[in-house]
Amino acid sequence: MTIKVALEHRTAYAFDRPVKIYPHVVRLRPAPHSRTPIEAYSLKVEPEGHFLNWQQDAFSNYQARLVFPEPSSSLSITVSLVADLTAINPFDFFIEDWAEDYGFTYPDELREDLEVYLRPVGVTEGEFSGAPVHPAVAEFAAANKPTSTTRIIDFLVSLNQAVRDAVGYTVRLEQGVQTPEFTLSSAIGSCRDSAWLLVALLRELGLAARFVSGYLVQLTSDVKSLDGPSGPAADFTDLHAWTEVYLPGAGWVGMDPTSGLFAGEGHIPLAATPTPGGAAPITGATGPCHATLDFSNTVTRFHEDPRVTLPYTESQWDRVVELGAAVDAKMAENDVRLTMGGEPTFVSLDNQSDPEWTTAADGPHKRELASKLAGRLADDYAPTGLVQRSQGKWYPGEPLPRWQIAVMWRTDGQPIWRRRDLLADPWQTRAKAAEAMSLEASGPKPGSGADPSAEKLLSAFASALGLPGSQVMPAFEDPLVRMRELSALPPGDPGSDPTLPAARAAAWASAAAEAVDADSDIEPADDSTEARRELLASLDASVTDPTAFVLPLSRSEDGTAWQSARWTTRRGRLVLTPGTSPAGLRLPLNSLSWGPAPVLYEADPSVRADPLPDDVVEALGRTVTDVSPAAFVPRTALVAEKRGDVLYVFLPPTAELEEYLAIVEMIENAAAAIDTPVVVEGYGPPADARLTTLTVTPDPGVIEVNVQPTSSFAEQAELLDSLYDHARHARLGTETFDLDGSHGGTGGGNHITLGGSTPADSPLLRRPDLLVSMLTYWQRHPSLSYLFSGKFIGTTSQAPRADEGRESSLYEMEIAFAEIDRLAVKGEPARGADAPPNPWVTDRALRHLLTDITGNTHRAEFCIDKLYSPDSARGRLGLLELRGFEMPPHHRMAMVQSLLVRSLVSWFWEKPYRSRLIRHGADLHGKHLLPHYVIADIAQVAEELREAGYPFDTAWLDPFTEFRFPRLGTVAIREYEVELRGAIEPWNTLGEESTGTGTARYVDSSIERVQVRVQGAEDERFVLTCNGYPIPLTSTGRPGERVAGIRFRAWQPPSALHPTISIDTPLTFDLVDTLAGRSVGGATYHVVHPGGRAYDRPPVNAVEAESRRNGRFEAAGHTSGSVDVGLLRERVARMATDSGVPTILDLRRARTVLR
Repeated sequence: MTIKVALEHRTAYAFDRPVKIYPHVVRLRPAPHSRTPIEAYSLKVEPEGHFLNWQQDAFSNYQARLVFPEPSSSLSITVSLVADLTAINPFDFFIEDWAEDYGFTYPDELREDLEVYLRPVGVTEGEFSGAPVHPAVAEFAAANKPTSTTRIIDFLVSLNQAVRDAVGYTVRLEQGVQTPEFTLSSAIGSCRDSAWLLVALLRELGLAARFVSGYLVQLTSDVKSLDGPSGPAADFTDLHAWTEVYLPGAGWVGMDPTSGLFAGEGHIPLAATPTPGGAAPITGATGPCHATLDFSNTVTRFHEDPRVTLPYTESQWDRVVELGAAVDAKMAENDVRLTMGGEPTFVSLDNQSDPEWTTAADGPHKRELASKLAGRLADDYAPTGLVQRSQGKWYPGEPLPRWQIAVMWRTDGQPIWRRRDLLADPWQTRAKAAEAMSLEASGPKPGSGADPSAEKLLSAFASALGLPGSQVMPAFEDPLVRMRELSALPPGDPGSDPTLPAARAAAWASAAAEAVDADSDIEPADDSTEARRELLASLDASVTDPTAFVLPLSRSEDGTAWQSARWTTRRGRLVLTPGTSPAGLRLPLNSLSWGPAPVLYEADPSVRADPLPDDVVEALGRTVTDVSPAAFVPRTALVAEKRGDVLYVFLPPTAELEEYLAIVEMIENAAAAIDTPVVVEGYGPPADARLTTLTVTPDPGVIEVNVQPTSSFAEQAELLDSLYDHARHARLGTETFDLDGSHGGTGGGNHITLGGSTPADSPLLRRPDLLVSMLTYWQRHPSLSYLFSGKFIGTTSQAPRADEGRESSLYEMEIAFAEIDRLAVKGEPARGADAPPNPWVTDRALRHLLTDITGNTHRAEFCIDKLYSPDSARGRLGLLELRGFEMPPHHRMAMVQSLLVRSLVSWFWEKPYRSRLIRHGADLHGKHLLPHYVIADIAQVAEELREAGYPFDTAWLDPFTEFRFPRLGTVAIREYEVELRGAIEPWNTLGEESTGTGTARYVDSSIERVQVRVQGAEDERFVLTCNGYPIPLTSTGRPGERVAGIRFRAWQPPSALHPTISIDTPLTFDLVDTLAGRSVGGATYHVVHPGGRAYDRPPVNAVEAESRRNGRFEAAGHTSGSVDVGLLRERVARMATDSGVPTILDLRRARTVLR
């Protein structure tokens, strides 16, 4: 994500007469210790008749000495430089162990070297003149001096910010620097004044410090900050001043007290000296005259790598929108009727290390943020819609079932729920979410059902329907179950058990050993004595208070009336089945009748329904049919219960949307009658095109949002722009970072869903050949599968390609395609694409082919579970889910993905794509996982789209390639340039292993892959090697360009393929001169920090992540000494005859099979 800028600084003096210009000293050349790479520099001085000599002062700063032989009426000095603003982490340094904390003392020899930087600033004026330090400065230093053990870094950050807060910034054109005491007392100063004050404070506190002058380059932020200032409104540069402090082991570290930040890539030092006078940018004199000063500073970006925070320029985006509109117009003309939905996923901006944001599906923080996001989405899309919270799937190994927050609204704009204040939020804070999780795990506490609000709510509901209050029935926990659980517990009081103290002491000792901060509090274990006593009390309590209240309710078979029958059971009262789930899921339905329960049939979503009435309750009526309790009627009921301090109402399953909406409206009226907000949970509405729904659900490590389908590119762009913005304001983001600086998406999917506004409109059902075209095209272009995917790809991934499983899959798929062409029409003699299709044909032909290797139809790149499945009405929605898309970090990147798919659909609708399926063989997981071949293949896709009449620019995909394949480093060796980029490595799922909770199948991520690209003349004299093994470079077809891949073991876990093979890192690259038998240059790539630094947290943003990656590549480190050219040639020959993957050097195989 490099940004290169051109900086120009001009200082001009106009004199009222030709005057003698005495020698000048110019300190405007970046200092030798500048960490910002300077690629070009020039100094232009006028008048031209002058002499210039470059020198270095006593502190190694560059300075130009100018001599002007002739008088002149003007003097101008112009500096131009080109800087590479690659991200620099200002905290990426080591400190000697003995200097980790404030209060260390410099060793005598070092102190002697630093003496001039430790010398007190001194007082030069006023009553304390001659003193080494002014009392005000000493007092300020003492106030900020640590009183306990404090890390030196924390102390410096605190002091830097204290100066920033104490001194207001102003632009001061007067020459010279204010005294530190004056800056403190006036509380205002320029950057040089704050810097000199910080120098004085650091020296007073025993630290060596120096004054620095330089350029400050500040670029506008791509994304506005949520928490603080966002930086300048326009790119900016100016002369600046800051401070550097000397830390043993780290050297000179820059601190900018004007901003309170440490110096980064935007701080370009020009001179660093013990006092400000020696760092003045220009010093000199002229003869007597009247002078006018003019100066300017400009910074211009001239190169920017595509980056995820600003993937497209405005002109590029305008062209994307233009093509999107053209594709929509073409599809409207061709009556395609395509809608597109998706499943974007998000992660926490502030917490990427807790289990709920890495591997776990649920957690209190995740619930809190999901609730905030759902609330914002409801306010935006459905101010009069409904927010329903329901229980989702319960996966094996997870302690609680997953949940779902659904936001729904009518497509005709009529309200579903009018008063938002009557919808409660049970997860407003993390504490409330944690309390809700505890209740879900332990169940209701004894006496919690004594609150009358649940009964009042259902009574108001029944009264509005004209039902008697006796229809509202209490439901109780089962005392027999409690008795059984109580009898299984040990005897006596938990606190008196002699085994507990020892076990508790061991647990606390283990927790203390794992605590990162020794001073932090250790949370007590959940399984405490008090918790056990509460469990005993709850099991021993009598069951006298109901847990919930139940109102049996259903719709008559002819759909003309409501019906309700008071349930009777053998035990005389309703006793809930055991468990901790909502009472609506624990109704004793099997205790109501000996016979089977009637089947509830949902309306078929493929049937076009009539428009909804404005007032559904009035349309359905309030007629209630009295039925016998023994009658064969649906066993459905409305259930209300108080959990914690929140009232929940559980909706029964319904067959028609009208029935569902009527019940919701009556619940709102009942909640208004008792003036109590409720949480609506339970069964959702039947699938119906007259209702629009988006849902927020949990997934391991992420929050998933299933967005509503959109019918045009513009509508989808507006939706995603809004969604990303709402997520960000809810403290949710779209990027994750590993400790080593690896930058990825959320790790969750961004699955693209294709369909129609109704199943009958779905282009995939109306034209089965469309799916055949897409499958064929995807199979022929692996880049469509791998460029947009996540890290986990391959046979056992979440979305394997059709040809990544069984070898016979393509053979069988060709037969299926032929059958679809033959059977996708009704009747004779109708033939061709315009004949009426048989919607079941596609499902039957491909259901058993579009699976993973275990037969899971959901785990496939092309998932047709909801296309036209015979299993249920919800499986016949006419939807195709493309699961190979990971969440992109920017909504405009997501829209380019969408535009690519939309363009392909439009093209294949006009002209079905027919071609032979390609047997990629070893190349599929070989060269097609290298950046060069992925980029070349996706460029071919874009070219074919342009030839088909869709001007899709290949450059629009550059942000994806930079994000998917980050540049790891570049080095120039002789006339060759060697570039290293990340590549894709499939992860193998390992065999089952025993764990503490059962069995598990781990994924082997210990193997990594990189691509090496070499540009330069192809000379057989030179061989590029990695760790001594020749790299099998292959020509790309471009003159002088060759690429290859390298697979290597990055780390050595106990569970992995070949766990005995040691790691291959660091990777040392050598350009070997076979005639001289020596390496003439090279580079080194480290998997971890080369200095052994162990990061304790992931990077906070993409800039820090990039700086960590940059720190792992060194453009140096070639192998010294002579090279055994004979051994090198032998290895080349062995690799040429090996049956491994072409173009790939597998260092594991090279060290074993080919040794």
